[in-house]
Amino acid sequence: MPADLTLIKKQVSRSSEQQVEETQLIAAAKQQDVKAFKALYDQYLNMVYGLCLRLCADKSLAEDATQEVFIQLWRKIDNFDGNSQFSTWLHSVTSNVTISYIRKQRGWWQKMINIEQSSAFEEVTYGCLEDVQLEKYIYKLPERARWVFVLHALEGYRHEEIAKTLGMAVGSSKAQFHRAKNLLQGWISDEQ
Repeated sequence: MPADLTLIKKQVSRSSEQQVEETQLIAAAKQQDVKAFKALYDQYLNMVYGLCLRLCADKSLAEDATQEVFIQLWRKIDNFDGNSQFSTWLHSVTSNVTISYIRKQRGWWQKMINIEQSSAFEEVTYGCLEDVQLEKYIYKLPERARWVFVLHALEGYRHEEIAKTLGMAVGSSKAQFHRAKNLLQGWISDEQ
């Protein structure tokens, strides 16, 4: 058997084992098994925090939103029906919980909006300087435009899904995305 085919079979086998292990962890977490939930937490913490940070554009708020996501996950893990991958479902839960959390914090958020937010992404590792610059610009976007841009361009949501999540019309989602894209393009071209 060629070495490449053997390697592929090992990777598929490992992937299948990981899927079975994750399914077992989810089933145990649904039974309120704290160790299983902790294993899911460890596995998905970075993904959840990264999305929260992009949506919040504030490190402290993202940390709080991440906590809220896992609190809600503990309470509502029974709602996961297995019709999609757990990571896909958790991604949707994270978006919804984070946006709701930001809305609840709006008073605090309005006070903080003028504070320089460059520290928001200190802990995130980037491949190149252009990524850091793009993140800075994303954080500068107006709130709703940032949410739509992050969910559509970076996370792959369709405008119909975004509209439902944010409680807006599909056309508004498209308009906010267009606004965000134009602002980003303008800021990037001004820098060059």
